[in-house]
Formats: sequence, C-alpha cells, structure tokens
Amino acid sequence: MFNILTYNKISEAGLRKLDPSKYSVAPQMEDPDAIMVRSDLLLDMQFGPSLKAIARVGAGFNNIPVERCTASGICVFNTPGGNANAVKELVVCGMIMACRNVEKASKWVKELPGEESKYGGLVEKGKEKFCGPEIMGKKIGVIGLGQVGSRVAHACRSLGMEVIGYDPYLTHLRVLELKEDVRIVEKLDEIYSECDFITVHTPLNDETRGMIGCEAIASMKDGVYLLNYARGPIVDNDAVCDALEAGKIAAFATDFPTEREMKMENVVCTPHLASGSPEAEENCAVMAVRQTRDYLENGNISNSVNFPDVSFARADGDRITVLHENKIGMLGQITEIAASKGLNIENLVNKAKEQVAYTILDFNDSVPDSICDELKKIDGVIMVRHIQ
Repeated sequence: MFNILTYNKISEAGLRKLDPSKYSVAPQMEDPDAIMVRSDLLLDMQFGPSLKAIARVGAGFNNIPVERCTASGICVFNTPGGNANAVKELVVCGMIMACRNVEKASKWVKELPGEESKYGGLVEKGKEKFCGPEIMGKKIGVIGLGQVGSRVAHACRSLGMEVIGYDPYLTHLRVLELKEDVRIVEKLDEIYSECDFITVHTPLNDETRGMIGCEAIASMKDGVYLLNYARGPIVDNDAVCDALEAGKIAAFATDFPTEREMKMENVVCTPHLASGSPEAEENCAVMAVRQTRDYLENGNISNSVNFPDVSFARADGDRITVLHENKIGMLGQITEIAASKGLNIENLVNKAKEQVAYTILDFNDSVPDSICDELKKIDGVIMVRHIQ
C-alpha cells in the first residue's frame, strides 16, 4: 500500500485513477510515499524517510525545494502542457481586453444612469474614448516557445498577427514545428524594437528573474502592450508601472498584479487565473497521478524536473533502481555488485541529467534485499529502491 498526501484540492478525475487497494490518499498523513501539490509552499517542509516523489499538479515548481529533494533522492514531477491551452486562451483574452479597453468600457456602461441611457445617446456619445486598436496585422513577440508559448504563437498567427519568437533553448524539432507561423530571432532586442505586443512565457529562474526591467522596456516601441501570464517576478513591476504612467507601455495584462498595478486603469488584472479551468485542473491531475503511479510501482520516470526521464517495460522478476552521482565508474560498480550476488541482469538502462544519473536494473527472478544494502555503500549513490 502506497500513501499519498495531497495539498490543495486535486481533481477527482486524477485521484480516481489510483486503485484504492494499492493507494491510500488523504490531505493529512505521516511520512507519505508521495505528495501531490498545486500551489502550497513546501519550501520549508521536512520530508520523512518514506517520501519517494512529489508531483506538482501544474507546470511551475518554484514552490518545491528541488535541490533538497534531489539530494534526498526524491523525484519531483510536473505536468507540462496539461494547462497550456487554458493559459493560451487567457493570454489571448487579456491581449484583446487590454487593447480594446474592454474592462474600462464595461465598467462605464454599468455605471450609466437608467436603462434607456445605456442604449441611447449617452452610449453613442461616450464610447469613442474607449476605442482601441485591432490585433490583426500587428506584430507580437513571444518570449519562450515551450508548451504555452508555442500555442500562443499559433493562436496569434491564426488571428492574423505577425509572430516573432525568441527561445534560446529550442530544439531542432520545435523549430521545424514553429517555422510556418513564427519568425524566430536570436536576440531579444529584435522583439523589443519591432513588436506592438510582447508576451512572456519563460520559467522563473536566476536568468529570467526581472528580465523585463528598465533596460528592456526602454528598448521597446512606444505604446507597446505587455503581457505576463508566466510568473510574476519575471517582470520588474515598478519599472512597468513607471512606464505605464509615462505612456511608454500602453497597457499591461498580468496574472500576478501588485497593489500598485491594481489601482492603475491601464492594467488588466486576473488572480493567477490562467491555469484555473476545470479542464486544465483535470488534465494536470491525471498526468500527475499517472506519472506518480508509474514511478512508485515501476520506477519509471516521465516529466521529472530533477531526475532523467527513463521508462521501459519490466522483465518478469524484480527491479532495482539507483539514483547516483553522474561520474565515471558508477555503472561498473553497480553491475559488479549484482554479479557478486550471482544475479544475471536481464535489462539495464542508465540516463543522466546534469549532476545525477538514474540506473534501472531488471532481473528475471527475485533478488535479495541485501543487494540494496551493498549498493547504498557505493560512494556517490543517493538512493536505491527494490521494486518487487
């Protein structure tokens, strides 16, 4: 029986895929085998010795202490793409609301006195001050062309916009996929200087924190429309507010508004709503459950942020998984111990990710627990699991 601790409300569509004869799921329990979490902060949480995995039901994982998890042999998953369509739709919505002054116009109409005036002369006389530009034919810069950014790019192209994209980590296959709809550039300055709209879809890390600041904004066209539905700290909010007040930025649409931005008329604010659709919550929960289940039962890894992705069918016997430092000689020491126990390895795979590597050994029969004790003695081994 595996114990799953849940934080926040996890969609039942996902939890129903956990066999109750194998899994106990609850919002409170001691020393679980796995944690499923949405937005709660786990950064200061002390993890028990049984914890094997944390599944982030969503894409971002800055609420999880990833480095500490790696050092403790805890696999961290996320669900990239599970909420991508929901985010894409809100980005397009925010863009149109910002440039067509939808929020201000709606508020003005609602405050007009009397039913007749709403549809009579007052509306016709006053609506001109809310007129805004169409997006068709305009240039939009998409910074970050991952699961969300690429969808935003395709959607904007279908709406008649010219799309310019920037992502220094694009694979060759993703470039081929995007090239019909997106002109990919190698420097951000090309996006800043050319685009009427700019939308950010990068992860939050040391490289991207505050990347949209005074210097970047100064390089942008006057009257640019800026959107942030990725992570709040990617944008220097004080710099954005100053630029809004100066007219450098025409409007800002954000899912992470600051108190200052909430008071500004030319800011479209939403409360971290981008991934908050029932479909997205269900998609992410199902993905998270499947990944966690396959890891706990088989040691297979998909969409891990700190372990290498490794997945293949099991042989007839037991499986041993080993997380270890990515250095010369580790694999030889691991197989040598198996041989010393008189065990024949049926299948073996070894994958690395940055400073760590993950090895799976399959056997056609049961293996003694003592092999795990021997493997743990190897210098550089972080975690060993015996899956029967």
